Order: sequence, then structure tokens, then C-alpha cells
Amino acid sequence: MLEQMGIAAKAASYKLALLSSREKNRVLEKIADYLEAQSHEILEANEQDLLEARRNGLSEAMLDRLALNPARLTGIADDVRQVCKLADPVGQVIDGGLLDSGLRIERRRVPLGVIGVIYEARPNVTVDVASLCLKTGNAAILRGGKETWRTNAATVKVIQQALEECGLPAGAVQAIESPDRELVNQMLRMDKYIDMLIPRGGAGLHKLCREQSTIPVITGGIGVCHIVVDESAEIEPALKVIVNAKTQRPSTCNTVETLLVHQGIAATFLPALSKQMAESGVTLHADEQALALLKSGPAKVEAVRAEQYDDEFLSLDLNVKVVADLDAAIDHIRQHGTQHSDAILTRTLRNADRFINEVDSSAVYVNASTRFTDGGQFGLGAEVAVSTQKLHARGPMGLEALTTYKWIGFGDNTVRA
Repeated sequence: MLEQMGIAAKAASYKLALLSSREKNRVLEKIADYLEAQSHEILEANEQDLLEARRNGLSEAMLDRLALNPARLTGIADDVRQVCKLADPVGQVIDGGLLDSGLRIERRRVPLGVIGVIYEARPNVTVDVASLCLKTGNAAILRGGKETWRTNAATVKVIQQALEECGLPAGAVQAIESPDRELVNQMLRMDKYIDMLIPRGGAGLHKLCREQSTIPVITGGIGVCHIVVDESAEIEPALKVIVNAKTQRPSTCNTVETLLVHQGIAATFLPALSKQMAESGVTLHADEQALALLKSGPAKVEAVRAEQYDDEFLSLDLNVKVVADLDAAIDHIRQHGTQHSDAILTRTLRNADRFINEVDSSAVYVNASTRFTDGGQFGLGAEVAVSTQKLHARGPMGLEALTTYKWIGFGDNTVRA
């Protein structure tokens, strides 16, 4: 089965690579329209997935990731329309010039070919990946989690209908519907057909892909994100940012998981934090110093366990640790962070500059929420993933991250001396 999917995807990629921006946008517009026009089928499939997920005891965080409703589906369709408005990077000349040999050379962006994506309970990923791949002339083979197989199947059916009505092969976007884990192992070895593999899931999936894949892998999406509250931070503005970073949508990878509070502000800041977190329904996991300042407040608080500093809670839970200075905060992030998104709340320019230069994450923020690490928020349109590695893409992966380049030489019967 996977062999046939690979053959179909590779053949489709050759056709997609030749499309103009106008032709690609026409397909995307039709996909967006069909997602709304056929929303009933997709939402019905999603409801069945949700029922099974609840029977299987999935956490509330996972159920939130899985759930679709009319508003979310409309938002997904609008994201596709937003991709239509983005500049098409394919064909862009990056650089070049005339060489002494007389050869005129240029470096031009081209599609990668076939993108494979393995992801868990996030049905929006199906459309995000498909739209970004199609905009950049890439075919896609998608393997969503077993929790969302009905939703993904219904969504891909709509996408393939739009493709065929535009005269393009359905093989341009395909989904592996079977939940059989062995198919993932087979997919990891499809280097004959898949040019780049993106796992979007937990640490176990990333480890499996890094160790077993014969295809280049882009890893990311695991966010143990931190916010440092500097001694110079203003309490009320800082609390506003923390509430947003923790509660706006707790189940996402750019949600803050650990708060590092400078000891010089802890005595005044932590009681205010306790009040705010109680109102927001957040449970605090505090180190010894923080616990002493929090235990008389209204928020639910318990002693932090050492391993929780490495947890991606994806829920209304927040670690709180008092640090001696910025050096200690940076050391903690280096030890426990996942190079995703980290922020500092400060009114000291020197500390802001130090944080930017010394915290080696794909996105760093000064006086802003970590929730901004997102392709749409960065102006990239929908994202295919957030990469926490350094090659070949980093941070939210938009259109350019789904291209490579080729060198093109123009001569006049030119030969090398």
C-alpha cells in the first residue's frame, strides 16, 4: 500500500512543480470553499473520533487538540485562503551573478518534492500541511494519529476532490488511514519517494524518527517553554503576559511551562501571582523558596518534583522557581529547555540583550508571550511545524522551509579552462 502511495506522490510532485502561482492558488481557494461546504461530513467524522477518544480515556488537553467545531473549521478554511495571499517562493532567484569564466549563475528556489508528516491528535495539521505543500509545489503523505483517523480521512477526501476538479492528481495529498504502527516504521524507510520527514508529536515519536528514518528528518514541536521574571519587571504587565502564555490555549507547544522568578522581586511578585493563577484555575508546582511565598495564597500549589522541570504539561499546570539572578535563569533554560520558545519580562535593556544573545532557542521574546511562536502570528501563513533544530529550518516553518534550491548556469557554449 505505501509503495503505491509513494509512487503516486512522486508522480504528482513532478506535475505540481510546474504549476504557476495562479494555478496553485486556484486549488487552495477551492479547498477552502469545500472545507466549509462539506463541513458536515468532517464534523461528523470528528465527533466519532471524539467519542472513541473519550472512551479510551484521553486527557482534556488531547481532547482539545482533537476537537473541531464550525468556528474552528471556518478558521482552518480561512488559513488556507491566507496562504493564497502569500508570496510564492518557488522560482525566486536567491542570488547569482556573472563569473569570470563567462558563466552566468543563479540559485533558484524549487520544491523539495514529497513531504511526509507524522502527527498526533491535531486535525488542523492535515489542512495546514496540505495547503503549504501545494503552495510550494510539493506532494504530501500524511500519517495522523489513530485518534483522528476518521477526521483526517474526511478532510483529505475533500482536498482530493478539489485537486481532481482542478485537473490535478489525487496523489498530491494522501493520508495513511490505518492506525497500524508498523506502517510508520515502513514510512520511515521510504527514502525512494519521500524527500523530507516531519514528525509532530511527543519525544518518543521524535526519537523513533531520528533513530530509524532513512529520510532527512526535521524535529520540533516539543515545547518546555520558560518565562523569566526579572527583578525590574512590572508586576501587573508581567501577570498579563503570563496569563496569556499559560491559559490562552494550554494544549499548544508554545504554552509556558516554567516561570523563573528573580529572588529580588519574589516576595512581592509571588503573592500577586498566586491570586492571578487562582482566578485562572492554574495549579502551581513550586520549588522550596517559591512554595514558602505561595502557600498562604489562594492558588492551588504543591512542591515541584525535579522531573517536572522537563515536563510539557499542555495543561493548566505551571512550575515556579526562584532564581538568584539571570545567570541562574539562563542555566536552568539550557538544562531543561527544548529550544522552542522562551521569554524574559524586564525593564533592563542589558538583561534583555543578554537573554536574546545567550538563550539558544528558535524563538526568544522580550516582554511578550511565548504564544506568538506560530506561522500565522509570524506572518508566514499556516505552519507545517515548529522546528527546534538548526538545519535546514528553525522556528515556525512556512513556505520557504518547504523549498530547496538548485544552481543554474547559463553559458554561450562555455567550457571550463
